Amino acid sequence: MPKVSSVIVPYTAYLRVYEPLAAFPEPERGHWARYARRTDRPSYQDELRRALADLLPTPPVPVPVHESADAFVLDIDGVVCVCPWRTRLRGWQALDGLAEELPPPVLDAVLPPVVRRQAAQDYERWLARNPDARPWIRTATWQVPLNWFVLVSDEERHYTEASADEAPLLRYRTPMVQARRRVARGLRTLKETLDEGPLIDGLVNVGRWLEEFHPRSLVELDYGGLVHMVRPGELEGDHSAADVAEGIDALRRGDGAAAGEAYGRLVERWRGVRDLRSAN
Repeated sequence: MPKVSSVIVPYTAYLRVYEPLAAFPEPERGHWARYARRTDRPSYQDELRRALADLLPTPPVPVPVHESADAFVLDIDGVVCVCPWRTRLRGWQALDGLAEELPPPVLDAVLPPVVRRQAAQDYERWLARNPDARPWIRTATWQVPLNWFVLVSDEERHYTEASADEAPLLRYRTPMVQARRRVARGLRTLKETLDEGPLIDGLVNVGRWLEEFHPRSLVELDYGGLVHMVRPGELEGDHSAADVAEGIDALRRGDGAAAGEAYGRLVERWRGVRDLRSAN
């Protein structure tokens, strides 16, 4: 569980895939097997702090020079599963979306054009040598994308209140086969009842991503740093996955009013976080 820190890192949610060791070829499998036995493994907060530290030098370092050898580890019924950080790959991919997140003057001030061009060139060369590369972790700042909630169910929700030295935690974990099944069912309903749009496009995209992994993997949706943006009482009462499932089921039944009510609850719940984002 993440510890409360005087340094609050960015408000980011995570979608992670943990694959069994058998999914990795040697020698990587051996590396992760040894890594899983460590007792000093870093947390997601440590990963974010390292990334932030790279932005402090002049010029900043938007992408690590070397790929991370760290991972998140779970023991699932005696089977060790790992979720490699792949911080360098994710850094390159995040740079592609920065232009949509920041106005040009702000982007140029944070990451000068020459730095971005060099990073893009490095990524192109690396991708030519690693065409099948994909990350085990997806991130979203200031929100949890609605399509992520399609993958999980309310019964898989795990909430822990904050304590003196621990931040609150809200996450879902589900077997890969369940996540894929929910994506297929959700897409079928959405395509039959809605016009093409961001929700369908996002679900198609995440479904294709899930197909890249071992069928006995575990999928985790973690609110991460977003827990710091929601009041404890509201966080405890957050059942967004249930609302998304109810909305899709209502569409399947042809009950537009019930679908609208479920969507309205989601909009109202996340309005406060969006307002804070705008204020920043």
